[in-house]
Amino acid sequence: MSPLSQRLEELRQKIRRHNYRYYVLNDPLISDYEYDQLYAELREIEEEHPETVTPDSPTQRAGAPPAEGFQKIEHPAPILSLQNAYSYTDLEAWLERISKLDARVAEADFTVEPKLDGLSVVLHYENGLFVRGATRGDSEVGEEITQNLRTIKALPLRIPVGDSLGPPQRLVVRGEAFLPISDFEELNRRLEEAGEKTYVNPRNTAAGALRQLDSTLTAQRPLTLLVYQIVDGTGDLPPTQRETIAYLREYGFPTPESVFCQTLDEVIEVCQTWAERRDQLDYEIDGVVIKINDHDLLNTLGIVGKDPRGAIAYKFPAQVVTTQLWEIGVNVGRTGVLTPYAVLKPVKIGGVTVSQATLHNFDFIDEKDIRVGDRVRVKRAGDVIPYVIGPVEGARTGAERPFTPPETCPVCEQPVEHIEGEVAWYCVNAACPAQLIRNLEHFVSRGAMDVVGMGIKIVEQLVQEGLVHDVADIYSLEREALLELEGFAAKKADNLLEAIEASKDRSLARLVTALGVRGVGEAVAADLTQHYPDLDALSQATVDDLQTIGGIGPNIAHAIVDWFARPANQRVLAKLKNAGVWPKAEHPARAESIPQPLDGLTFVITGKLTQSTRREAKAHLESLGAKVTGSVSGNTDYLLVGENPGSKLKKAQDLGARVISEDELRQMVSG
Repeated sequence: MSPLSQRLEELRQKIRRHNYRYYVLNDPLISDYEYDQLYAELREIEEEHPETVTPDSPTQRAGAPPAEGFQKIEHPAPILSLQNAYSYTDLEAWLERISKLDARVAEADFTVEPKLDGLSVVLHYENGLFVRGATRGDSEVGEEITQNLRTIKALPLRIPVGDSLGPPQRLVVRGEAFLPISDFEELNRRLEEAGEKTYVNPRNTAAGALRQLDSTLTAQRPLTLLVYQIVDGTGDLPPTQRETIAYLREYGFPTPESVFCQTLDEVIEVCQTWAERRDQLDYEIDGVVIKINDHDLLNTLGIVGKDPRGAIAYKFPAQVVTTQLWEIGVNVGRTGVLTPYAVLKPVKIGGVTVSQATLHNFDFIDEKDIRVGDRVRVKRAGDVIPYVIGPVEGARTGAERPFTPPETCPVCEQPVEHIEGEVAWYCVNAACPAQLIRNLEHFVSRGAMDVVGMGIKIVEQLVQEGLVHDVADIYSLEREALLELEGFAAKKADNLLEAIEASKDRSLARLVTALGVRGVGEAVAADLTQHYPDLDALSQATVDDLQTIGGIGPNIAHAIVDWFARPANQRVLAKLKNAGVWPKAEHPARAESIPQPLDGLTFVITGKLTQSTRREAKAHLESLGAKVTGSVSGNTDYLLVGENPGSKLKKAQDLGARVISEDELRQMVSG
């Protein structure tokens, strides 16, 4: 070996060793100045003798010319994700599930590692040399980002770093690339001083940097990584996760902290410790990863989808921050419910800037005494939906203002409805723009006016194009207007108009259902038509009159009277009447002397029926004299049960109602 080659190799070895001490062990042996001197000498020699440059030289981390696009790399084994647990009960349930699959789980031990919030990467080594790297991609195939990964100084370009081991012929490992919080904050500070756009969070910044086509841009970001898994390799690979971490560390890879636990109770204690340490770390984690330590057992347990059964991620509770509540706004949902929301001074929660948060409902604001101008505590539920927990009362200055719920809808400016004892406040204007799509969708649905062919897409199209402003407007639609809509040809327009015309023959009960009066479903609508011959008569009913009908209490009675009293709803009714949509109640003659088989009995239906639809079963029961309601109560006599019944079954059993199948019902009626 020539003196030049010897010096080159000496410099490269020294710089690799110092990189390892600085970036992996956080224990540098020399100053930055001394390191810079070594690096400058190496670069000078390589520039004078370009034929001496090798792919694993420390100078090759600086980047390469931009590529035209990313190549794809097929992973040697699936790069799996993890199922999540959000409580210690979830962890116990996980262990119980997998214990049933393999008896060895009862004696298994575990490792617990931080769940890093970065970008998963796969690194390939051949004869100790880093040859290529990729993103996780779809778990089977990833994007090649080899040149970008070379810029990460914590990544060893050659293994082993020390001299005591020989390199494996082939080794593929998995790790997480990320940006330390301190470096991220410093990066944003520099960008802000330069008047440039800052980044939202370390994770997105790291992911964006690694997906640059120009690796010189990646090199400008202080990325690092931790390696925690062997994906594939030759030679004697470690049989446990505990030994895997030691193996990777010995070869020079930076590895996360890994805690060995013999029982689930120890695992839970470590989870608690990591949760308490979370804010003290210089990297973001959103939980910890719990793995069966024994690789053979972990692999035997198999996978579900892309999740290994033998590992799970325990997600930490969402973080809480405080900020200023600037204003309280009100949204109107598609069902007419008014929902308050907080307009906040923008604040970052878990790396995401939050400027609005839910306030649940108006009772919540009153109970928590939340005032406009308060400093409030804000939390992200499941790290997704931000909501206000309550005020920081000690921060009040006296300038805060109590909030009063609106008396009119913020969209249509019609009076809102709030019934004493209920949480929700409603806009009951059938023509309210905020709820028109939902109202029209309900109006034309199968259980209401059953306008065949008018699905949600057509409903949205009609509303968005301004052809309907309330549900009654469908009866004044014109063929020429429909033909101007995208996707409408002559036949489609004619079919829709015919279906609308056919709906004029629907029963009064269906029309009452279609109006969407709160609390008035098919059963209540049917009861109403037994007492009122048409909508004219129903609109004159009083609260007291309505409460004489079985199943109608004060809340529903008030909702009916209030709906018919609204001028906007009266205009809808006038349009329906002018269009000829004004059915009369049908009271089929039935001799009172001939009793019906199910007279006086109350039924509830749950689950999927196999011999008929639930709608057909309901009509059949009512034709036999039964009353069919939607919920189980002390008045329920029978629960008709189909496949996969819901919570109604347990409630019926608790209340002593008789549970019967379709076959039993048929036998009972026949008898």
